[in-house]
Amino acid sequence: MGEKNLANPPIDPQQTAAWKRLADLQKNMEVDFRTWFSQDPQRAQKFTFRAGDLFVDLSKSYLTDEVKEALLELAAEVKVAQRRDAMFAGEVINVTEQRSVLHTALRRPAGDTLEVGGVEVVAQVHSVLERIYDFARKVRSGQWVGITGKPLTTIVNIGIGGSDLGPVMAYEALRPYVQPGLDCRFISNIDPTDVGETLRDVDPERVLFIIASKTFTTLETLTNARQARNWFLTQLQQAGISTTGAVAKHFVAVSTNLEKVAEFGIDPQNAFGFWDWVGGRYSVDSAVGTALAIAIGPENFAEFLAGFHAIDKHFCTSPVEENVPLLMGLLNVFYCNFWKAATHAVLPYAQYLHRFPAYLQQLTMESNGKRVRWDGTPCTTTTGEVFWGEPGTNGQHAFYQLIHQGTQLIPADFIAFANPTFPLKDGAQDQHELFLGNFFAQTKALAFGKTESEVRAEGTTEEIVTARVFPGNKPTVSIMAPALTPSVLGQLIALYEHITFVQGVVWGIDSFDQWGVELGKQMAKELTAAVAGDREEIARQDSSTRSLIEYYQEERRRS
Repeated sequence: MGEKNLANPPIDPQQTAAWKRLADLQKNMEVDFRTWFSQDPQRAQKFTFRAGDLFVDLSKSYLTDEVKEALLELAAEVKVAQRRDAMFAGEVINVTEQRSVLHTALRRPAGDTLEVGGVEVVAQVHSVLERIYDFARKVRSGQWVGITGKPLTTIVNIGIGGSDLGPVMAYEALRPYVQPGLDCRFISNIDPTDVGETLRDVDPERVLFIIASKTFTTLETLTNARQARNWFLTQLQQAGISTTGAVAKHFVAVSTNLEKVAEFGIDPQNAFGFWDWVGGRYSVDSAVGTALAIAIGPENFAEFLAGFHAIDKHFCTSPVEENVPLLMGLLNVFYCNFWKAATHAVLPYAQYLHRFPAYLQQLTMESNGKRVRWDGTPCTTTTGEVFWGEPGTNGQHAFYQLIHQGTQLIPADFIAFANPTFPLKDGAQDQHELFLGNFFAQTKALAFGKTESEVRAEGTTEEIVTARVFPGNKPTVSIMAPALTPSVLGQLIALYEHITFVQGVVWGIDSFDQWGVELGKQMAKELTAAVAGDREEIARQDSSTRSLIEYYQEERRRS
């Protein structure tokens, strides 16, 4: 779909004037947040921006007027805006798979128009959305019932990668919006423990399985789906319940392969499709989010989509000087390529966002973990970052030591909300105020630190003074919003989608394929026979793999 994007070869960022200027700036930069803030009382105001409902403070980053200007020059020289516009227009920017990249079309409002390859894309999207919403209303109201006439109250989503990480993250984030009496569970790991534990206490008469696989051939997903189906039918048989037609009432699919869906026993009328221009890690706002739409309801899901769209509009229309995804993406390039930062922490001060860092791991590292550019030539720079994190304040008692006093530079994004979901007081102390006190304190401590003289002034004995010094000057971004609503969650996801896009364009890579996941999956299929005991296949393996298989087989024989 769409016309082939002809912006090849990519522009080598190292050959731009802006790259050379950034190298000079970094070489001569003396980061000193204390001085920067004291000499420029307007620094916080100058480097704080709004995007939708997000209040984004970049003042504790390594952003200066000169660095900002050079980063924006770099974006212009590598043509970030042109590639952004090509993506939104449906041009084929995923060149290795010859696909458009149109996840942004998933959240365009009804009435918008976008014709790509002779197809009205937005109309197609809303046609599927209406089917999902209709199905969600039937499940939520109890109109959709199982084989014994009981409403379905436990939703089990079976998928992997983007078909799991997105829905489970969003479900956990939006738990306060879930209809009482509904429970969503998620199966992804091919480890049989995942199926066993998830289904341990499920009522087979009240369960709805959603099998999420675009091609309906994904090994892990289909293996788990078959196990779930076997469990379900066995449970009914043991209860003396007829299994005729049961699968069609208790299983639906998120897939475009209707033939495979029907072979499994699912009514193709109960299959919700999406398109090859939706990458898995960009698909939570597609039919992949069906479980979420059931849980929180169509109206809240529509607000979720509207949040995405708000940031899409900001990314496309805001001036570059105030464009938050653009500036954050460029800053990440600055840290990665000029400051040699290998990792990036995302630290949500919101327990409901406890799966958000894991979600970002796939979004960022599967997108930008590439060694060749979109024309097949080797990358000229370091690409990708290791994204990681945990909710605050848990992380403060674990890995913050490394961020504060370690020898590695670790840029960190802090996320918090002004209004809590559960306002609680411990005596006279508002617990959310205590929580946010930690949020504010951490970015302040990372920026300004504590000097030797300040440590001594506290009466610290000389032999441990240096151990209690905090060097400061650690870069952070603070992101705040009024509350964690469906719209705000959509805004946060879209923000990081576009940050990832900006970095990919600078590096000249195709951020929308994922060939790096293929080899291990292919080898796994080949090795299964060896694991099962095929001596010829075992003999073909390298000595390490062979010894591991033989150890496994010996232990299984003993057990």
